[in-house]
Amino acid sequence: MKNVKPKSAVKPAKTKSATTGRATIKPKTIYSREEIEEIFRRFSIQRPEPKGELEHVNPFTLVVAVALSAQATDAGVNKATRALFAIADTPEKMVELGEEQVREHIKSIGLYRNKAKNVIALSEKLIAEFGGEVPRTREELITLPGVGRKTANVVLSMAFGQATMAVDTHIFRIANRLCLAPGKTPNEIEHQLMQIIPGHYLYHAHHWLILHGRYCCKARKPECQRCVIADICKAAEKTSEMPAPLVELPAQII
Repeated sequence: MKNVKPKSAVKPAKTKSATTGRATIKPKTIYSREEIEEIFRRFSIQRPEPKGELEHVNPFTLVVAVALSAQATDAGVNKATRALFAIADTPEKMVELGEEQVREHIKSIGLYRNKAKNVIALSEKLIAEFGGEVPRTREELITLPGVGRKTANVVLSMAFGQATMAVDTHIFRIANRLCLAPGKTPNEIEHQLMQIIPGHYLYHAHHWLILHGRYCCKARKPECQRCVIADICKAAEKTSEMPAPLVELPAQII
């Protein structure tokens, strides 16, 4: 007689996609579809056209800027790259500039020695394998030195207009704090958010969440009194209870 695996031992966290047949993570959100729709509707009114804060002039400089932003602030990266991008805005110019000069330009950024090495290496690879052009697929982007999944997702979104979810520290914190898409890894959270966010809000969603985490739902003390979703939020550490705002929220300028 065959041993039958008890139902209690079956992990419910993963299901198979009907279209791809691949295992997908089942969302763990504690919000209803209606609540999620309302959360992102309010974000869309608050910031109709959210923008990433890393300065760049083309897809190549965007790749470099995002790679440099690991363990650094956007403001710090912008300060370091303005002069760099003024003289090296293509892979060819960056290689010609050389690793030593790149180091000098970005030495105010953490881990600048290793990052300078990666900038030159990724520039050389773009020239050798992609004709000096930034590739438009995640699979190709993550082959570049210093480029991981988060960087690739940012580039696909900001440079090529693809709907992606780049899970940084802000999104990771918010997804867990709000129990919107709780998870132990960025990939787990990314997959969940991509499943639960309404498609018509997905393109801007990662910027909304990043900016919300940076300016309102802060790491040390969330500013619930000025949060546009405070009445929907189910976080255990809310600093105040707020009534529902007016149907049409005023745009907030930061």
